[in-house]
Amino acid sequence: MTGDITPDGSEETISITTGMDVQGSNFIYSQITEKSKKVLDYDYKRCNGCGICVGLCPTKALELGPMHEIATGMDAPPVMMDIEKCTFCGMCANFCPVHALNMEFEGELPDKGNYPVYDSYVRFNEKCLPCVLCEAACPEDAIKVEFTFRKKEEIAPFRKDAQGEIKIDLDKCNFCGVCAKFCDAFIMLEREPTPTDLTPFEQILVDVDKCDYCVLCQDLCPEDAICVKGERPCEAPVIEGNINIDNEKCTRCTWCKTVCPYEAVDVKKPFKGEITLVGNNIDKCDPQGCHGCFNVCPSHMWYVPTGTGKKIAIKEDYCIYCGACVNACHVDVMRVSRENVNHTDIPDSPWASQWRDAVRSMVTLKRNNPDVSRALEVEKEPPREYVEVEMPEVDESLLNAARERIEKAKPALKNVKIRRIWECKPADEVRDAISKNI
Repeated sequence: MTGDITPDGSEETISITTGMDVQGSNFIYSQITEKSKKVLDYDYKRCNGCGICVGLCPTKALELGPMHEIATGMDAPPVMMDIEKCTFCGMCANFCPVHALNMEFEGELPDKGNYPVYDSYVRFNEKCLPCVLCEAACPEDAIKVEFTFRKKEEIAPFRKDAQGEIKIDLDKCNFCGVCAKFCDAFIMLEREPTPTDLTPFEQILVDVDKCDYCVLCQDLCPEDAICVKGERPCEAPVIEGNINIDNEKCTRCTWCKTVCPYEAVDVKKPFKGEITLVGNNIDKCDPQGCHGCFNVCPSHMWYVPTGTGKKIAIKEDYCIYCGACVNACHVDVMRVSRENVNHTDIPDSPWASQWRDAVRSMVTLKRNNPDVSRALEVEKEPPREYVEVEMPEVDESLLNAARERIEKAKPALKNVKIRRIWECKPADEVRDAISKNI
């Protein structure tokens, strides 16, 4: 229950009901009043334990768990919430860099547009073909490419007895994959991208049993890497398609921008910052046994360099400066600092000062929590005096008689027919059936 002041100056009592439900890996927190409903959905499997929400929370309702243990395999939520402290302000959801928190509300509440969020994005510009490199390289599976041009078999059906020759110049080929999307004769051999080499393919092959040397792939190739001697049955289509980004999965890591050979991707990260490795502590690092920073990093930028003598290294271009690795590391190998937060405007409102302070705290790591000195506190009930309870006396003769009756009843209770009667018949019939069997 809480009090609200009405326009005439009187106090109106509002009933507030809070609750929590668990659905798979999602903790569903809710706050319901007569005027509104707020639901906070926390997917702990998606959460990487960066702790930004913990630092933002104006009521200290969030607490970071044992991140080193969680990062190295313990199945537990990185962040826990005290629902009694939570005001469902939405700061944690609006500024979660990995979208592990989502706030939905309905009723008499300000529009979502009145609350700031990160001003970050991934966009594809006019230079995009498109091709498959960004989709194949994306570590979060956040990009889907849909080609709209007609495939080879639609415009030029396979000619079984065709003769010719086809070659691929691998010095020119950038593995864009357009030829493979156009014609089934091309085979792209996949490889696991790494921070030092994002290319998702290691080779391109041609199945000569499926190739009729139509020359269309040569016309289609944007790098002039294919040379075909054969008969052209028609004109090659123009490369066309659509690219969709799942912003709930995308972490702005810039892998797509780096792997793109056409400078077709524009990325704006949520933070500007810096990450440094603490030289004196690197010797304590056990990247093969621990792997904590690898597991929590949304940018997938950590790697173990070969042939350098170094234990661990990073590709800072991919870092979004969330700080999850700092929380996961138990030997203090890295430092993360943020110098700026890219966010949308904070409109003038009664709550604007708290949102401004929350944004500043992501850089300063100092949060000015609201003044709760005038908050009403309910008096705690004084501890009750312990009263020793006197145990009743037991009549041994009655206890033995009861034991005898139980022993006699056991065979009857094992009888399937009697148990069936017990489940379906009235109590008096059950009693008669047991009596006949004792």
